[in-house]
Amino acid sequence: MEQQQGKAAVGWAARDDSGVLSPYNFSRRVQKDDDVTIKVLYCGICHTDLHIVKNDWRNALYPVVPGHEILGVVTDVGAGVTKFKAGDTVGVGYFVTSCRACETCGKGYENYCSKMVTTCNGVDHDHGGAVTQGGFSDVLVVNEHYVLRVPPGLPLDKAAPLLCAGVTVYGPMVLHGLNAPGKHLGVVGLGGLGHVAVKFGKAFGMRVTVISTSPGKRQEALEHLGADEFLVSRDSDQMAAAAGTMDGILDTVSAWHPITPLFSLMKPMGQIIFVGGPTRPLELPAYAIVPGGKGITGNCVGGIRDCQAMLDFAGEHGITAEVEVIKMDYVNTAFERLEKNDVRYRFVIDVAGSLASGAGDAKI
Repeated sequence: MEQQQGKAAVGWAARDDSGVLSPYNFSRRVQKDDDVTIKVLYCGICHTDLHIVKNDWRNALYPVVPGHEILGVVTDVGAGVTKFKAGDTVGVGYFVTSCRACETCGKGYENYCSKMVTTCNGVDHDHGGAVTQGGFSDVLVVNEHYVLRVPPGLPLDKAAPLLCAGVTVYGPMVLHGLNAPGKHLGVVGLGGLGHVAVKFGKAFGMRVTVISTSPGKRQEALEHLGADEFLVSRDSDQMAAAAGTMDGILDTVSAWHPITPLFSLMKPMGQIIFVGGPTRPLELPAYAIVPGGKGITGNCVGGIRDCQAMLDFAGEHGITAEVEVIKMDYVNTAFERLEKNDVRYRFVIDVAGSLASGAGDAKI
């Protein structure tokens, strides 16, 4: 039912730092001429969602509806929308607006715009300072510039995590030249981000080595995901044998871990890219990077251009995430399991199969 304040929506929200989610009724903003209204079909669960609902970063704006790995179908478009029509399969990722006027936006890196607004737990000053609510809900209203087209053929449940995990690894690999056939990529961690990084690395034609503290993941990495080699980071002999062999490393681990030994694995002037978000400061002595001219950088998701390129590449190469599909009423258990790393490798909520849709039927 359309109300003056916007379309009625139902989702699941956390009310405090217990992180426990429960049903929540709210209203989406009124659709504008350049907006797209989306019926949410699936939404992935990211480790960032866990940090937000638990207020680990001390910025939670309760009540908060998490979710930024959103796949759905367009049900309505504003009069000025040119890119999409009702019935299109689309995605929405980590953010829903930026200034689109600064140098950073102009270069295609809206994800680093100082006025970027996250899909959930953000303050949308363009719409009265409302707190944004994410994809653990049945309907979304988004400016068309921040909506992505999903290639046909990708299974929607398995494609949902690409909206965050996919672009988070794809973007820096392309930016730093770690997408060339024959180059050697190290991937630290075989979780939600790491397993997707292995898939993209192999699709780029690279030699991929998984670096993990868990020997039990060797078979999964080599036989199921197609990695070329597996390195146990706690095994000094294995680490010594691999010294100086890698062109770059993608570190996907979200928990604190020693990083100094990783730099010895890279060739001179190699880059290690951090995409995980440990809450404890990492330790890095100068001797790990100065002698070999090695670098350290970070990456936070990706801009709209890179995210669309990632989806198109994934469509061409059949790249999806390994997922466990759940109903919305399992979400609290899923968060508990995620905190223990008990998932292979990403939870995805069947939103449309869990909630009564407030978005109506697609107008095809």
